[in-house]
Amino acid sequence: MLALRPNCEYCDKDLPPDSAEARICSYECKFCADCVETHLHNVCPNCGGGFVARPIRPATARRGGVSLEHQPASAEQVRLSHDKKEIAAFVKTLKDIAPGER
Repeated sequence: MLALRPNCEYCDKDLPPDSAEARICSYECKFCADCVETHLHNVCPNCGGGFVARPIRPATARRGGVSLEHQPASAEQVRLSHDKKEIAAFVKTLKDIAPGER
């Protein structure tokens, strides 16, 4: 189950569980759509993979015990582990390679 962490690792923008702006990689690194497009060029600075829209967990249980109420989003904020200059250099080496070919 996704942790649904609450912030963009790059700019620290709030990304609540119902945000259509949240993007994740296969390791669940999370960034806002603007940072993915503007700064990261669809390259995860942590793993080099690409991004997809983070699913929105239903707020209301349509099936018993399965909803945001029963499995709440994480409150743990995560920050970048690399500086932005290093990220820019990393992204530059991968941005022209499709995620499935990295």
